[in-house]
Amino acid sequence: MEKLIITAAVTGSLPTKKKTPYVPIRPVEIVEAGIRCEQAGAAVIHVHARNPLDESPSTEFKLFEEIYRGLRERTQLIVQISTGGRAGMAYEQRSDRLTLRPEMASLTTGSVNFPDSVYANSPELIERLARDMKTHGIKPEMEIFDVSMIRNAVALAEKGLAEPPLHFDFVMGLKGAIPATIENLVHLKNSIPPDATWTVAGIGPAQLVVNTHAILMGGHVRIGLEDNIYLRKGETAPNERFVERMVKMAAEFGREVADPEEARRILHLKRSS
Repeated sequence: MEKLIITAAVTGSLPTKKKTPYVPIRPVEIVEAGIRCEQAGAAVIHVHARNPLDESPSTEFKLFEEIYRGLRERTQLIVQISTGGRAGMAYEQRSDRLTLRPEMASLTTGSVNFPDSVYANSPELIERLARDMKTHGIKPEMEIFDVSMIRNAVALAEKGLAEPPLHFDFVMGLKGAIPATIENLVHLKNSIPPDATWTVAGIGPAQLVVNTHAILMGGHVRIGLEDNIYLRKGETAPNERFVERMVKMAAEFGREVADPEEARRILHLKRSS
């Protein structure tokens, strides 16, 4: 079984300092969270930017650039920039950050109902983002909120817009998307191409459940405050504590954890310049 890749989704779009004091908001906080997560055992960091003044999601290029440069200068982490967009974000607001040429970027291959909005990703938008990623030498992480999105991701490869082997992230447990059951996780795993790699992200209390099974099933895990702020019921904690828990669990199950360079080999990446 391959070594376990741990992705740290440290910020996201929703957690606030009021909900948990540990969520990093300012670029320097996000970089420092990345450093601590790498020290704890993470190999990948999933990056969102936030407005430092009101903590709202931001598309400002300079914020993404500051975060990216800081992570590249101070860590060996694989930087995976989010191209996700809350309701109404246009293509330009989601694509300019790709000119930073990170090693990876997220690509949601379909639309999904969020609890209070529609996360809209039209076929045209998906293909434009995929084309940009290919142009800049970025490997997409296919963000999968439902089974049909796997077929859409495979179609991108068939059109030459994504290069196999593909990498998937199953986002499970979000209201409006695929429920976080083990049966669904097995079905998702069995629905991707045989040479593909996969990670699972569980929302809220589903995080620990699906991550545990991913370790046993040969997949990889995403943790962090973007998906879940509670280490256990009623107890918030910083991102690195979630990484540490995955490292301990992997050891209990006899699975080694990949460092960033080992993760690059597993994901077929070359460190960007």
